[in-house]
Amino acid sequence: MNRPKTDPTWRRLSIRVVWVDLARSILSLVPGIVAVVFVGTEFSPGVFWPLLTVAAWGLVGAFFDIVRWAFTRYRVTETEIERRTGVLTRRHRTVQRDRIRSVDLHAKLRHRIAGLRIVTIGAGQQSGAGESAFYLDALSVHDATVLRKELLDSTSHITADEAPPTVEVQPAASEPAHNEKLLATLRPWWVVYNMFSIWAYLTAAGLLWGLHWLLLMFNVNLYAFVSQLADWHSIGWFGTTVVALVVIGAIGAIGMGINFITSYWNFELAQVRTGDKTYLRTRRGLFSTREVNRDEARMRGMSIAEPLLWRWMGLADTNIITTGLSLWSMEQPTAILPRGPVKVAREVSAQVLGDPSPLTARLRRHPMAALRRRLWWATWIGLAPAVALIVPAATNTVPIWALWVALVALPVALLGAVISYRVLGHAVVGDYLVVRSGLMSRSTSALLRSSVSTIAVRQSILQRRLGLSTVSAMSAAGWGAYEAIDISSDEAVSLASQFAPRLVDEFTLASTKR
Repeated sequence: MNRPKTDPTWRRLSIRVVWVDLARSILSLVPGIVAVVFVGTEFSPGVFWPLLTVAAWGLVGAFFDIVRWAFTRYRVTETEIERRTGVLTRRHRTVQRDRIRSVDLHAKLRHRIAGLRIVTIGAGQQSGAGESAFYLDALSVHDATVLRKELLDSTSHITADEAPPTVEVQPAASEPAHNEKLLATLRPWWVVYNMFSIWAYLTAAGLLWGLHWLLLMFNVNLYAFVSQLADWHSIGWFGTTVVALVVIGAIGAIGMGINFITSYWNFELAQVRTGDKTYLRTRRGLFSTREVNRDEARMRGMSIAEPLLWRWMGLADTNIITTGLSLWSMEQPTAILPRGPVKVAREVSAQVLGDPSPLTARLRRHPMAALRRRLWWATWIGLAPAVALIVPAATNTVPIWALWVALVALPVALLGAVISYRVLGHAVVGDYLVVRSGLMSRSTSALLRSSVSTIAVRQSILQRRLGLSTVSAMSAAGWGAYEAIDISSDEAVSLASQFAPRLVDEFTLASTKR
């Protein structure tokens, strides 16, 4: 029997949010209580301000979270999801359900303990403009799971009141196997690939700074402790610098390794069919868990980036080109694999994009004129520091050796020009335009031709003299524009007409009639 349709009721966030925030506020006071009552720390500015900062962070954050819980409501109708929030300024946000690109379930450690999940809904917000996603912080595991199913399954009309209770986000073992295809899982040795980078030193700096202030609250001076470990004056500044770089680098590498393990624990990438839709789903996390479901119908391609410092190790970052997911988020919702072997990235791209795989296809080399253009710019850029120092060196304002050091920039720039040229490539493979470029990060992108909204063929003065052009394929997805840089001018029009014939043929026909 059909039930009469009623206006969906407005729902609250989970009441457990309040209890989690109360516990958070109490825990923020623990360091100060321990330092004063049990350790007998004497108050000083160096001790007082860190304690006050920790306490204020916990108390203020908990207060605003409780206020947010009290004034936030949401509801799901047959066509949209709505959220009302705000105290002094009330905000009402509505997202059409047919515009939803992804549903992300995220849980920090405190949420996992309390059985909560943060729901983030990607719904075509303008990433480049920094527009925020639609999020609900936080719902019970049961409500979050039901909401995810309700939003992802276009044929589902299940509501939170009708769904049976559950405590697990993972699917039951009895679910049909054909609904889920596992594409990739974490390899343990990938942690080594993610331990060594310049970020290791920044990680170590943050860890040591936090440890210094933490120990200072208990009358322990980390700097004085390290100063007593060795006779640094006898070692000298060079030896001290080497030891510091090695130790700090090791601390940072260990910190990054631990962070990678906790972030990507139990990582899996799967292709999941829900109702009449297919999603790319990633799950990961040890203490904080995250699950992201990306609608394949909204995907416009994939991109494999190989940063210069990791290229020799055969490593790559793998991202999908899609609409509605932020490119600037620290959580990287477009990334479907952690940094790992480029071979794995290409295998996954072949499974996702189908056969023929555009990201494994052989690309066309660009003309030698493209190398000459890069060498021209590299020569000027490489000589600029030396030219700027000629007069100061001639007047003894700077030492003459500074001029010779500046000349080192020339061979470095020329080498960069050659590397940049060797990276260039393009092709049209099936329904995809494939372009490759980039010096610091060699990026190979496959863009679905049907997603191209605008074609731009441009020439600079130097490009015109060399017979070169740059073709830009513009789309609402990803970075917005993907370029085949420095191809021959004759090929530029031909390439543009291959993946966007209706946009270009009108102009080519007009030019042939003249």
